[in-house]
Amino acid sequence: MVSQRGLLQLLAWACLACSLPASGEYDSHVMIAPQSPVVEIGSNFTAMCVLINTSEATADDLYWVSSDTPVPKEQYTKINKSAVNVTITITSETPPWLFCKCKKDSSPYIMMHQGKFIHGIILKKGYPPEKPENLSCVAVQEKSLISPHISCKWEPGTRGSKDVITEYTLNVGMLGETRKVVATQNNNGKITWDVFPNHMILDIWVEAENKLGKVESEHLIKESERFVKTNPPTDMKVIPEKDFPTSLLMKWTRPIAKEYVKLMYQIRFCSNGSPRWTNVPFVDIGKEIQSFRLQYLQPDTVYVTQVQCKHFTEGYGYWSDWSTNATARTPEDIPKSKPDLWRVITPGDSRNKRRVQLICKDPVLSNGKIRSFDIRVRGTEWESILINSSDSDYNSNPRKIIVLRQIDLSDREMAYIEVTANNSVGKSPKAVLVISKTAHELSPVEGLKWWTHRGQLWLEWQPPNITPGGDAHRCNVTEYMVEWTSGWQIDWQREHGNITKTAIRGSLEKFKRYNISVYPLYCGWTGKQVTQEAFLEQGVPLEGPSVRLNGKPGSNEAELVWKEIPQDKQRGFITNYTIFYSTGTEVHAIAVSADTYSYLLKPLSSDTKYMARIGAATIQGSVNGTEHSFSTLKYAPGEIEGIVVGVCFGFLFIVLLTVLLCIYKKDSIKKNFWPQIPNPGNSSIGTWSPDFPSKADTPKENALADVSVVEVDMFDGKSVFEEDKASLPLKKDKYLSEEHSSGIGGSSCMSSPRQSVSDSDEGGDSSETTASTVQYSSVVASNGYKGQTPTSLPQHQQPTFSRSESTQPLLDSEENPDMLGQEGSRQSHRFPRNPCFRRSPGNEDSANSADFNQLEMEDQEGLVSPRFCPLEEGSQQTTPTEEGQSSDWQQAAPVSSYMPQLGGYRPQ
Repeated sequence: MVSQRGLLQLLAWACLACSLPASGEYDSHVMIAPQSPVVEIGSNFTAMCVLINTSEATADDLYWVSSDTPVPKEQYTKINKSAVNVTITITSETPPWLFCKCKKDSSPYIMMHQGKFIHGIILKKGYPPEKPENLSCVAVQEKSLISPHISCKWEPGTRGSKDVITEYTLNVGMLGETRKVVATQNNNGKITWDVFPNHMILDIWVEAENKLGKVESEHLIKESERFVKTNPPTDMKVIPEKDFPTSLLMKWTRPIAKEYVKLMYQIRFCSNGSPRWTNVPFVDIGKEIQSFRLQYLQPDTVYVTQVQCKHFTEGYGYWSDWSTNATARTPEDIPKSKPDLWRVITPGDSRNKRRVQLICKDPVLSNGKIRSFDIRVRGTEWESILINSSDSDYNSNPRKIIVLRQIDLSDREMAYIEVTANNSVGKSPKAVLVISKTAHELSPVEGLKWWTHRGQLWLEWQPPNITPGGDAHRCNVTEYMVEWTSGWQIDWQREHGNITKTAIRGSLEKFKRYNISVYPLYCGWTGKQVTQEAFLEQGVPLEGPSVRLNGKPGSNEAELVWKEIPQDKQRGFITNYTIFYSTGTEVHAIAVSADTYSYLLKPLSSDTKYMARIGAATIQGSVNGTEHSFSTLKYAPGEIEGIVVGVCFGFLFIVLLTVLLCIYKKDSIKKNFWPQIPNPGNSSIGTWSPDFPSKADTPKENALADVSVVEVDMFDGKSVFEEDKASLPLKKDKYLSEEHSSGIGGSSCMSSPRQSVSDSDEGGDSSETTASTVQYSSVVASNGYKGQTPTSLPQHQQPTFSRSESTQPLLDSEENPDMLGQEGSRQSHRFPRNPCFRRSPGNEDSANSADFNQLEMEDQEGLVSPRFCPLEEGSQQTTPTEEGQSSDWQQAAPVSSYMPQLGGYRPQ
């Protein structure tokens, strides 16, 4: 159903449609009412579309479009045959354009004049104005009067729209007169009077209005003085009174005459440097006053005071700003608390003495400047220690630590110390401290721990486990002493005996290490301490450790050492050290514990350069120290010496083994390197012949006398070799060498050079010759030669042939057979080049020339029968010179010969 308001709107729009001119004054045949609507977001909006000056279309041909989206027909309402309306809900997302159009297929005329059958409107969306809140107005003091300007401010609504603008109007009513001022901003405005209306009732409010509505704020109906904010009081003074050390007198001047405004005051004060102010209760402050006495203050303390004022009516009004500071010190008074006495004990020396340093701070309630301390060790007189009044540090910090004196105590002694503090007014109560050996046996606190919170270092512990009857005087813990030290700095504070958790109230520095100790005090007796290290705040170390080598590096290892970082540069607890070492390409890292200051790096590469550094870490981060370079050795220390010693011992072992082997195998070595040369005197050559069976050996004692050696003529060697080729394979083994020999046992009567068989063998292989063996042949005969007719020699003088073998070198004359052949010999005859070997006189034979000639002829005919010539002992060699002397040569130098052997010794 359409509401009454909607019906009225439709009626008005119908009247409007009927009243439109029927002539062709308008080009468009479609019109929407209203033309420029301002709609409220969240409400329903109804528009009507009317056809005018045309009969080509009816209301049935009209339809609505919101921008490009058709509006459903369920939202249409037909007014008559030429008008239709639409109702839509306005949201913040609703498009601003709303169109009314006519269908194209209804008439060809409409299709030709499409622009005349469309109309659109713009929807301006917004909200009605909100009620202004928290309206306040003020009139400030100018010089000695109140300003005629009243400034007001308020809080406008949070809802707004750029399409709907809201205006604010400030209204002030007085005695039926209202002044309106349109505010230039949404949240403040100002009304100006010719003169401020003192002692009048003012009505002030704010109106907010836009096209969707109008609203007013709450009305401020107050006396005009309540809107006044005066200046602060002036001429502030604070006066100390000597007879009242706990009070200060304040005085000031009111800022404005009381005829304009009646004032009330607010007072606050604090000790100098304190961030907290203390307010005096309003009930203690009178109205319209200009002085006030502060009470219950601390003597000899500097205080800062301030005052402000406003209209005395309770409730609405404005306090002035605070006055300037007024500062004064209260007078001194007798100290109300005892001095803060403590001690520092150092270990005993060789005389078993302990050195105790007594230190002290001013009483907390010193009530004045402490000018001296009175100290007494029980059993001695009181001693007064004056404080230097020119000590600027003490003047700026009365709680500065004062060293009273130093005493030496034996472990068997007890010291009972009493101290009082004096100022200009009087003396403080006594502070007592007992120092004894038995005090170290008193129970300590348990479970001490610490942590940081909001820039403070907090401690917590458990009370000592007191053994009944075991502690001094059976006294409970009266208080705790909390001590913190850093280097040579020391400070402490006292806590009551029932407190086990506290924050350190002293000034602690960040990144600085402190030793925190807690002592239980038993009626002045000091118990055992419990100490822990702590930091107010930890940071990254300022520097890293400086690393170096411990000694010289080895070939595959090196020991790094470093020192602990100084405590003032650690800035925290070292959690671990990290060792970095590299060869330039690959970096290795090894983490070690914080209590490690050396590390053996291995295995390393020999003859390699390394870079090493140490990093130190805390919970906040780490920092690396300086780098150190070193090079490993190519050989480890002692390795070269070990190799040399090993080689020497090995060589010595080989030498000893060789010597032992030589001693053990001396017979084999002697046989291989120094073969035994047969003694010609013991040879059986005298009884052996290649043509006849050997005779029995002659007795050994006659063997030397029966030996004679002959040599085969080198010129006839070829025929000899050819004849004995089958039985004596000369080409396979070489028996003769180029060495020299002087004969068997050196007993030859004459020597001449001769060539070995191996040299005269044309078909032999010289590479097969490894040792030269000289073959000796001997003929033992008394009156003849073997190979001759038996009639030529007597039977008992039948010669025998034997051979011997020796490695004894030949003489030069024996190695060179051509030397004698070229000296005085004929080219047409061959003469023996070696003389006959020595014969014993008993076997000397006088062979005739016929026998000799026969032997020579056989040799020339190619016979291989050896020819021998006995030689008388002591005979000399003769050289044939003429052909006619052949008989003499044949008698003096018979032809000698030897046979080469291939197989070594022939069995004798």
